[in-house]
Amino acid sequence: MTEPTSGSLPLVRILLVEDDPGDVAFTLDEFREHRLRNPVTVLGDGRRALEYLERRGAYRDAPVPDILLLDLNLPGVDGRVVLDRVVADPRLRDLTVVVLTGSDVEESMLLDFGVPSAHFLRKPVDFAQLVGLIRSVERYALVVDRNRPAV
Repeated sequence: MTEPTSGSLPLVRILLVEDDPGDVAFTLDEFREHRLRNPVTVLGDGRRALEYLERRGAYRDAPVPDILLLDLNLPGVDGRVVLDRVVADPRLRDLTVVVLTGSDVEESMLLDFGVPSAHFLRKPVDFAQLVGLIRSVERYALVVDRNRPAV
């Protein structure tokens, strides 16, 4: 399978793990409005996120994401558990994790957990902040298709 590319850099594959349909819709609308070409997969709970990241079950052949946009408050397996597993898994050490937070308390907890402040965003996702973060990870390309009509 050929990786989608932009020039010499591979396109960033984004995994959005968010259970709030409104936040998912807003984020995807932002991506469409800004003509984002990068592949985005959306999952609504922590259990499926772990299966996807660990490539188990129905996700055995899933593409490995480059960026994980992770809500902390998920049904079933909590986002904090997902974050713990990602941090502990050497196979996922190159995964850029962006934690989606809705409160100052969560931001404080993330700082205590060792997550750099550049790696968490307030919900709803601000496209400009996300672009800045992705551009700081120089091995990836975030591609805006100027020929695609905005939705």
